[in-house]
Amino acid sequence: MSENTITRRGVGLRSERGPILLSLMLATSLVALDSTIIATASTSISKDLGHFDQLPWLFSIYVLAQAVSVPVYGRLADFFGRKRLMMIGIGLFLVGSILAGAAWSMPVLIVSRIVQGLGAGAVLPMSMTIASDIYTLQERAKTQGYLASVWGISAVVGPTLGGVFSEFVSWRWIFFINIPLSLLAAWMLWRKFTERTHGERTRPRIDYAGALLLTAGTALVILGLLEGGTAWKWNSATSIAIFAVGAAALAAFVFVERTAQHPILPLGVLGRRVIWASTIASLLIGAVVLGLSTYVPIYAQNVLGVNALIAGFALAALTVGWPLTASIAGRFYLRMGFRWTAVIGSGVVVVGALLLLTLGAGSNVWLVGVFCFVIGAGMGLTAVPTLIAAQTSVGWQERGMVTGTNMFARSIGSAVGVAVFGAIVNGNTTIGADGTPHGPQLSDAVHLVFAGIAIVAVALFATVLLMPGRENAAVSDESDASAGAAAAL
Repeated sequence: MSENTITRRGVGLRSERGPILLSLMLATSLVALDSTIIATASTSISKDLGHFDQLPWLFSIYVLAQAVSVPVYGRLADFFGRKRLMMIGIGLFLVGSILAGAAWSMPVLIVSRIVQGLGAGAVLPMSMTIASDIYTLQERAKTQGYLASVWGISAVVGPTLGGVFSEFVSWRWIFFINIPLSLLAAWMLWRKFTERTHGERTRPRIDYAGALLLTAGTALVILGLLEGGTAWKWNSATSIAIFAVGAAALAAFVFVERTAQHPILPLGVLGRRVIWASTIASLLIGAVVLGLSTYVPIYAQNVLGVNALIAGFALAALTVGWPLTASIAGRFYLRMGFRWTAVIGSGVVVVGALLLLTLGAGSNVWLVGVFCFVIGAGMGLTAVPTLIAAQTSVGWQERGMVTGTNMFARSIGSAVGVAVFGAIVNGNTTIGADGTPHGPQLSDAVHLVFAGIAIVAVALFATVLLMPGRENAAVSDESDASAGAAAAL
């Protein structure tokens, strides 16, 4: 094995892996920033391009394109290698950024966000899969912690950068800044990462029918969840039709996957206990995180009366606690196993969620930050072990699919969480003429959201308890086995 070759078993020299990890963090940061940076620039965009009523599509279409493409990219990477798919993802994200920065109308900007989202759908699972490929079981928690820290930093930096560009330069630079950074990430990965694939020697038959049905079905379901109660009423003919067609497409997808030679999502693999438990846990994590991200700032500003900056810092505590514990999660799961590490983590999440229920209209904002930090710390000990447990239970040929499915489930959980919690708040508040919630009942409405988050946290705790223990888990990856990983499960 040459010094520049990254293989399944070992991963080459430490000096080679550092730049690769840095390029993965850089690419991930671009995707994470574009999830938040546009928020503070939306007013400037609407003044320049018009169509204020179409602004929500800049957010939802990006999330939608990203979510539906993740499982497809994950499976294709198992056939053609991670590097090729990662470069395609960065390339699409780069093209979308150029188009967005040069957009001359709102429809063009929306289409550009679709292209960006399709690129992001490859970057996220490929980053986590490559990190899993090139690092041993003992090292993975720390590297996943680094990738998680990118999201924490982006959550704080993104809105600030968006405001700075809009105020002092132009909103277009929130997209143009991606050009040099994307090129740098691609160059570093291309130069340092030489991958040797482990798939079949013959060219696989791609499951086009399954990919199309999965994309169409999930796109319709997520679209219905994101726009339901906003663009149309939940019980409207439009809403019912969207969910009905989406459900039919997903049912057809399951039928097709049973007979496909190379299915996009092998149902047999997903039936393994460690994988379905990890997938459900990821779905619940998505609901908790996005529920907090959406309603903690609303609670802090509209109930406690603090400004947007302070509200942002209160939420940032969540994203600070997560990478801190994620980076040390490896010490726990190597001693006590994945399941008990996740049990401890989800137990901490439950404690933090129950503490949120003690908040009221007269609470101190610093308490909000403390409770969010507790939940974030629990998430770091839950999300990392459940993901790595699923990755470690399969070989190279299935790891991309497992990672993509895990992240896809988190997107679904986020969409469902936003829909359910949004319905709770909308049904218990009065919206003023300025479009913001008013009245003392807002405190009660957000309290109901916190109660819902607590229920989801308890479900998360119950789910990780169902993960297999030491005696039932299996390791398929040769490098993990050589490192004594079997004893750690």
